[in-house]
Amino acid sequence: MIRRIARIACGCAAVALVTAAAWARVTVPDILSDGMVLERDARVPVWGTADPGEVVTVRFAGQVKKTAAGPDGKWRVELLRLRASAQPQTLTISGSNTIQIKDVLVGEVWLVSGQSNMQLTLPETANGDAAVAAADHPQLRLFNVSRPVAFHHAAGPLAAWAASSPQSVKEFSAAGYYFGVELVNALHIPVGILNSSYGGSQAEAWTPVEYLLASDDLRSSVERQKIWDEERPRVKAEYDQKLKDWQAAVEKAKQDGTPPPGRPGVPDALREYRIAASIYNGMIAPLIPFAIRGAVWYQGESNEERAQQYGILLPTMIRAWRERWGEGDFPFGIVQLPNYRDPRPEPADEAWSFLREAQRRTATATRNSGLIVTIDIGEAHDIHPKDKLDVGKRMARWALADAYGQKITPSGPMFRSAQPQGSKIVVTFNDSGRGLRIRDGDKVDEFAVAGVDRHWHWASAKIVGKDRVEAWSEAVAQPVAVRYAFNNNPRHPNLTNDTGLPASPFRSDDWPGPTDGRR
Repeated sequence: MIRRIARIACGCAAVALVTAAAWARVTVPDILSDGMVLERDARVPVWGTADPGEVVTVRFAGQVKKTAAGPDGKWRVELLRLRASAQPQTLTISGSNTIQIKDVLVGEVWLVSGQSNMQLTLPETANGDAAVAAADHPQLRLFNVSRPVAFHHAAGPLAAWAASSPQSVKEFSAAGYYFGVELVNALHIPVGILNSSYGGSQAEAWTPVEYLLASDDLRSSVERQKIWDEERPRVKAEYDQKLKDWQAAVEKAKQDGTPPPGRPGVPDALREYRIAASIYNGMIAPLIPFAIRGAVWYQGESNEERAQQYGILLPTMIRAWRERWGEGDFPFGIVQLPNYRDPRPEPADEAWSFLREAQRRTATATRNSGLIVTIDIGEAHDIHPKDKLDVGKRMARWALADAYGQKITPSGPMFRSAQPQGSKIVVTFNDSGRGLRIRDGDKVDEFAVAGVDRHWHWASAKIVGKDRVEAWSEAVAQPVAVRYAFNNNPRHPNLTNDTGLPASPFRSDDWPGPTDGRR
């Protein structure tokens, strides 16, 4: 009996020693790994865990930084400003054990994020196969965050850095890839792209819960979880039955030689990624505080029915990311939703247009932010337009102008102000470049004006200066408000500047929209 107790005691001691040894090992997050790109000309955090009080030493590019892990086992050092370098180097972290992170480059790092249009992979887009075959860019490094790992459905690292190649790009964001290629070609230094995107996601899932709870207009997005928790068993049973019925209908359609019915949509109560802050916790927080130059955001489709609220939610999310990263107001690009659905013959108040407007106003009102306009490269009947090459190029043009100070016009014209002048209304634009132009045709299309009755009428329009357009309608004696390309799918948005890029859709009014009050 005594021997048995002794064996048990020895066994417990051995387990304790193993556990202690495992805890004592210095560790780093998945993003700090072989093949990574570190941000140049910035303070670059290197962080991880170790035994409380353990001294950790970090060596890279001639720098040596030491620190001791805190009581919680966390440690962090910051490398001083690094020069861009395409020469692979090794970053060494040592404590009770030594970690060597190899093939490290120094250059520019960007985060691309959003829902399915950012997630859409190269093979799913126009000329994707050719782009994949030509994707050999050793100085472009990709970090593709895994959704299954982030939500604990799969084991393994959150992602692994990989040099751009025909193999590594197949599952990567097409827009993010093209964006990275453009930056490499323009800057001639290594570029790292972090892709953290999730199809069907809503912006509240990308926002820390504390920021949502702090706003009366956003708190409901957190409270919805309680409702979903209560109804989930019933909803799951109903959905399972719908799937069985659908599968039976598909089989019958095969036998009858008729088109199969569409698969039933997954209810919100069964979408874990719809829970407030869920994607932030799994796919953004693990990346912080990895040094980045900026971020580009392509999302909004799933928030269409709450477009007014989005005008509060998006700037809140941007502020949260910036504050949590601790790098100040880093550049933040917003890809504005494209033209979509069938064109309407008359000016219309549609939620999709108001969501685009919330994006525009966020870009205008939020410091160091910009808008990437896609009003001319969408598809009427596909919410996932296949042209992601032009999206990536426009993302890069904005970044090169705003983040890197290149003397180029960042975009097409952007609305600045509207001033009624009798029977006309004069619209002034920013980013007019060398002057406003008509991209095709002999007149400016897609303007609409309204008087105090708030009824919209198509307007005639004329460029009257480098940055000004006059708009008028015989149906409106004294216009007080103006809109441009404001329908879901404007038929012919042809106002541009010397870049040839489209002017952003806009409205000058603050009149109620179709989603006002929805929370």
